[in-house]
Amino acid sequence: MEKPQLIIDGKRLDGREMEDLRPVKITAHVLNDANGSAYVEWGKNKILAGVYGPRECIPRHDQSLIRAVVRARYNMAPFCSLEEHGRSGPSRRSVELSKVISEVFENVIISEAYPKTQIQIFIEVLQSDGGTRCAAVTAAAVALADAGIPMRDLVCAVAVGKADGQLVLDCSKEEDNYGESDMPVAIAPRNGEILLFQMDGLLTRDEIDTGLTMVQRAAEKISAMQAAALQQVYERKTAPKLEM
Repeated sequence: MEKPQLIIDGKRLDGREMEDLRPVKITAHVLNDANGSAYVEWGKNKILAGVYGPRECIPRHDQSLIRAVVRARYNMAPFCSLEEHGRSGPSRRSVELSKVISEVFENVIISEAYPKTQIQIFIEVLQSDGGTRCAAVTAAAVALADAGIPMRDLVCAVAVGKADGQLVLDCSKEEDNYGESDMPVAIAPRNGEILLFQMDGLLTRDEIDTGLTMVQRAAEKISAMQAAALQQVYERKTAPKLEM
């Protein structure tokens, strides 16, 4: 198949500028029985995250005497995209991303407060359209905060790619598939610490520096949306009840 033109008259295929995010909607506390949860719509992506714990670590030989064990499971539903249609169970990609996401949150959760326990993060991709790992990290961070898990920062993630020779923020599926490069980054917005850095394709050092600057600017916007979603939960819980 011939590579499509991704930038036409200075605009991307979906009409965005180079540094525009797709529409993002974040809702916290969407599952009744989870300790914390979140739902994220990011472009056409639909991601659900649930957090359970801290609770007993099973099997017990995995316990740590000094901290909680953080476990993430990333899963793409069989109906989430044409590529995943009919598949069930873990794939190489889901196993890799589960490990990567676990490592992201091991670095921000204050796990030493809960020795001998486990904190489980379950992520379900209900619909995918490029950039699911970044949306998954963003959703998981909100779910952890909703569960009251103490963290050093509220992590968020976004990708920078290269399409038709230009750097673009928050790659769509077409830009992900047909672009020259894709660089997902998870960041702690408070101090700019990079917690996840992956790259597919080639970028120069200057392009990487520029891309990271774009990520930092986007992280401020995403972080504000995460905080607003959590604030809405607090306001619902503290709103006075009407007397009948």
